Amino acid sequence: MNYALSVAFAILLGLLVTRIGNKFKLPDVTSYLIAGLLLGPCLLGALNIPGLGFHTFEDVEILSPFNDVALGFIAFAIGSEFRLSHLRKTGHAAVIIGIIQAVFTTLVVDLVLFGVHLIIPETLTLRDVLILGAIASATAPAATLMVVRQYKAKGEVTSTLLPVVALDDAVGLVLFAASYGIAMNLGDGASADLLTLLTGPLLEIVCSLAAGGALGWLLTHTARIFHSNRNRISLITAFIIFGVTIATIEFHVGSIEFSLSALLINMMLGTVFCNCCKKSADLMDRADRWSAPLMTLFFVLSGAELNLATFANLPVLIVGLIYIISRCAGKYFGARFSSALAHSSKAVQKWLGITLFPQAGVALGMAATVGQRMGAEGQLIRNIVLLGVMIYELAGPSLTKYALTQAGEIHAKEQYLARTPVPAPIEEEQAEPQSAV
Repeated sequence: MNYALSVAFAILLGLLVTRIGNKFKLPDVTSYLIAGLLLGPCLLGALNIPGLGFHTFEDVEILSPFNDVALGFIAFAIGSEFRLSHLRKTGHAAVIIGIIQAVFTTLVVDLVLFGVHLIIPETLTLRDVLILGAIASATAPAATLMVVRQYKAKGEVTSTLLPVVALDDAVGLVLFAASYGIAMNLGDGASADLLTLLTGPLLEIVCSLAAGGALGWLLTHTARIFHSNRNRISLITAFIIFGVTIATIEFHVGSIEFSLSALLINMMLGTVFCNCCKKSADLMDRADRWSAPLMTLFFVLSGAELNLATFANLPVLIVGLIYIISRCAGKYFGARFSSALAHSSKAVQKWLGITLFPQAGVALGMAATVGQRMGAEGQLIRNIVLLGVMIYELAGPSLTKYALTQAGEIHAKEQYLARTPVPAPIEEEQAEPQSAV
């Protein structure tokens, strides 16, 4: 397979589909996903025409390093939402909402799926219920961030949304560790070490944040050596890739095995950099524009990973639809309750929950872990999550756009284009004092 040709065609088709999507007022993210679905093994890829689409899901998997780096850029950008000046305004509310809505969603999905378990225990076990409930807490930052960028969304809902989405990863990991540990100790003579199961994810969170903080400090001080934005952006790119690479290393502490989270590492990298570098806002904006083709490829590849065969399995389809509906209800009412508790505005209470529907990377990672460890039972969970991701990713961006528009934070295209100045081209700068960074 000619992977270079496939990558070029994927980016081109992704861009062309956005022209059609704009006619139907679809976010670019949704258009990219549709383009990927067209190029995937279930449609054009099945024709086995060289360079046209991806013939197998293994072909898509080979290009996963592009996805890893793209997620690194996304996490780095989200890190800027933890700028201290922003956190003084929304930090308290974001923490309350981020934790409570995630736990609430897990409880709602657990309760609903437990009812399904009582009806069809041979299809959905109690273990499945606990694990699916924990996976439901995770939210995808990529699609949300792209919608915010495309429509220049700005306001209280947006400023609350991005930190909440970032916190979801950490909270989701803890909930998954606890639920998975309990599930493995249920019946069948299971004797898994609950403390070991919980310690691994906690070490992953703490060590990821520590590694990201160290990289952020090193990036800030290294950037002082260079005096042009072009070189500094190249430096940022190198550090993001370095953070992604660290996350591929497996660590062993006694009987505990764990690896770091690329999302948490690069999120912390961006957080430290934006608070320590005086020119971080401009540099991070330029890095975002530089990574645009990579983001297009990321979402096209995400669409290519969606397997339409999932719809052919009736039990998976039924349980999956129940999982999707209960998760959406948990996110919506959990966000509404927690934002009221945090004394957020009426707009945040009404519309934030809808923007938390998208789900992808972290949830898929959890499902893949379960699939590897639990055999056939784990594959059921993985297929249900895949079905959910397929629907969330296709419908989620449009729902996020709708919610932010109704909240008054997305305006008509001609209005926000008129308000947004044309970015200046990246030019080499004259040498400047080191204190500028």
